[in-house]
Amino acid sequence: MAEMIDVARSSVQTWQADQMGHMNVQFYLDQATQGLAALGVHLGLGPRFIDAERARLIARDHHVRFLREQRPGAPFTIRAGILAVQDFSLRVYLEMWNTVSGEVAATFAADVELMDEDSRETKPLPARAKAAAKALLIDLPAHGSPRGLQIYPPREAPTLAEAEAMKLVFTWQGEIQTTQCDAQGFLVTRHFMGIVSDSIPNLLGQTRGDDRSQNSKVGGAALEYRFRYHAYPKAGDVLTLRSGLKEVGPKTYTWCHWLFDLETGKSVGTAEAVAIALDLETRKAIPIPEEMRMRLEGLVAPGLGV
Repeated sequence: MAEMIDVARSSVQTWQADQMGHMNVQFYLDQATQGLAALGVHLGLGPRFIDAERARLIARDHHVRFLREQRPGAPFTIRAGILAVQDFSLRVYLEMWNTVSGEVAATFAADVELMDEDSRETKPLPARAKAAAKALLIDLPAHGSPRGLQIYPPREAPTLAEAEAMKLVFTWQGEIQTTQCDAQGFLVTRHFMGIVSDSIPNLLGQTRGDDRSQNSKVGGAALEYRFRYHAYPKAGDVLTLRSGLKEVGPKTYTWCHWLFDLETGKSVGTAEAVAIALDLETRKAIPIPEEMRMRLEGLVAPGLGV
């Protein structure tokens, strides 16, 4: 097996922190996407290839684990390797680690495809790219393996009508702005996660009566995410999000989020997220408060998944 290679290095900025005081989930995904671009250079799929062939590596599916919260000022490095090579896709692995302590902060396992820049149609990987990828093959580290989620083949993409029939919670809706998109006008990967993140205060407000704008000693944090990208919306599209609770455990609960194009009712993306209750003073996970648990257990909806 090969050694992982460094593909990104930066630090957590104050404006990347959320109400919990730590780096928001969307910026982890943003850094992983930047790392994927650098990995592409090592595979011969860098900027010159993109300009000539009008195609780049884009994620179709992400599994993310958040192992340690990152506060503003924390320096980090991202390294990468390849888990599997196929004709039309790669399974890549990236991990973010603290540059000083060496502790792993987050891991990302992603199915990526070479997609046409303008149509988002999948193209076959060049032979030289597959050869370069095989030279970077690694085993999935134990700390990058699924823990609270099961990684299963994705379900048939849901529709907005199906979500409404299931009475899922309406948690976000808005028009995609050009500032959220790449040079071709497609929503960048970070903002799929950003939409879900922005929806959480509405989700908690409607299901638990919480208002995060009020001072509280108890917050929440995501431990693990899976995101499946069904389509790549463009600037001007209006998206709408529906959310539901999949299951409740002793310390964790699993939300499912379905993102749709409001005009067509077709799925844009689906996600599952394992979350915990977080003591904001000790920065440690705590058992779900009993009153919260009783509310959550009454919200579990069958048939949810990515």
